[in-house]
Amino acid sequence: MTVYARRKENPAGARTNRAALIGIGSMGLGMAMSLRRAGFEVAGFDVDAAAVARLVDEGGRGAASPAEAAEGADVVVSVVVNAAQTEAILFGANGVAETMAEGAVFVSSATIDPDVVRRLATPLEATGRLYLDAPISGGSVRAAEGALTVLASGSPAAFARARPALDAIATNVYELGDEPGVGAAFKMINQLLAGVHIAAASEAIAFAARQGLDIRKVYEVITASAGNSWMFENRVPHVLDGDYTPRSAVDIFVKDLGIIQDMARSAKFPVPVAAAALQMFLATSAAGMGRDDDASVARLYAKITGTELPPPANLTKPA
Repeated sequence: MTVYARRKENPAGARTNRAALIGIGSMGLGMAMSLRRAGFEVAGFDVDAAAVARLVDEGGRGAASPAEAAEGADVVVSVVVNAAQTEAILFGANGVAETMAEGAVFVSSATIDPDVVRRLATPLEATGRLYLDAPISGGSVRAAEGALTVLASGSPAAFARARPALDAIATNVYELGDEPGVGAAFKMINQLLAGVHIAAASEAIAFAARQGLDIRKVYEVITASAGNSWMFENRVPHVLDGDYTPRSAVDIFVKDLGIIQDMARSAKFPVPVAAAALQMFLATSAAGMGRDDDASVARLYAKITGTELPPPANLTKPA
């Protein structure tokens, strides 16, 4: 495994590379801005026309389809949610596989099953293009700062072609293997822990409220104690402020923990803690909060137990 830190600035006089960015949500827009700062010409596509307009406002070029965005690009960065979207971007109508430059690299950041990654990579690489399996971690703020972490695997040629773009979007890039799929497997371990930690943090803060404790004081004490986790420290403030703006939605973990269940079943490996967390995310989604912030698991606990939490401040129909 190799880890490298990005170069902070593009050298003066460096050539301008052509990049395409498919999926211009909060993460994708931040990544596009980072690519622009590094000297890339960025063309982007999103199904949401307003997202494309935001890219144009930041100096990028809007495109009417993935194929148009990828035309002649050296690197195509895909920032979508799942395997079906990734496959459609590659091989569907107006897909990028035929318009990418010969020898260009497709950088896939979606969190998907490692076996599916390999299934997608094989036909793309048969066309003379490259596939880098590159799930990301860090959130929208770090995306805008060019400070993501990338868990990547692929051929040496794919890494070499993608390196300028990786330097632009990330401070740490883990080179985890020489074929696609390894990065996805690493990301699943991260998602198992992240999902369990969010569910546990939600359970703990709702239970504290049920006990009549000052939950702001609970947050202060736990973040200075052994029971703290990154997810407790990051997500509980959403509960305290009643702010369920979806930085990461409940349904993301329904998907990711579901993939982990499938992988574990295939490997005949028990994951009972992850399974319990999945049930809480599923129940939260079923209660109408699937598109809300994943800290909404705490709202589910409150709802089913009659516990009072700070009311949602940014929802038209509080759950």
